[in-house]
Amino acid sequence: MFSKFLPYCASGKIVKGFGRGSKSLGIPTANLPEDVVDALPSEFGTGIYYGWASLDKSIYKMVMSIGWNPFYKNEKKSMEVHLLHDFPNDLYDKELKVIITGYIRPEKDFSSVDELIREIKNDIAIAKDKLDEPKMCEFKAHSFLT
Repeated sequence: MFSKFLPYCASGKIVKGFGRGSKSLGIPTANLPEDVVDALPSEFGTGIYYGWASLDKSIYKMVMSIGWNPFYKNEKKSMEVHLLHDFPNDLYDKELKVIITGYIRPEKDFSSVDELIREIKNDIAIAKDKLDEPKMCEFKAHSFLT
C-alpha cells in the first residue's frame, strides 16, 4: 500500500509547529508548511516514515511523522521531520528537502508522554538501521536532494 508512493519527494521552508518536539519530548522536529502537507496524494497513508533530508547542502537521516498525532488530538494534518543530527539553533525559514524511502508503522495513541517518547526513540533506531541498508543508502545521493 505505502510502497506505491515511495520514494516520495517533498520540500518547503521549515515553519513553526506546535512547539512540543523539543520542549516536551526532547525530540525536535522541523515542520513542513501546510501546502506541502496538502500536496500529499490523498491515498498516502498517515504514519511514521524514514528517509533522507537535505538542509544547507548537507544530507541527514530522518524519521517523519505524517498525520494527526492522536496523542495530541491535532485538528490539522502535519509532516514533522526529526533530523538525526543535533543542531545548535532553530531551523525556521530554512529550505528542507526530504525523500521518504520507507514506512515504519501506523499512527497510534499513547497512554503517557513517556510511552510516546519510548516509541519515538524506537522509531529513530529503526530508521537508523534501515537507512544503513545498501538499497536505502543509494537514495542519499538522489538528485532531488543534491
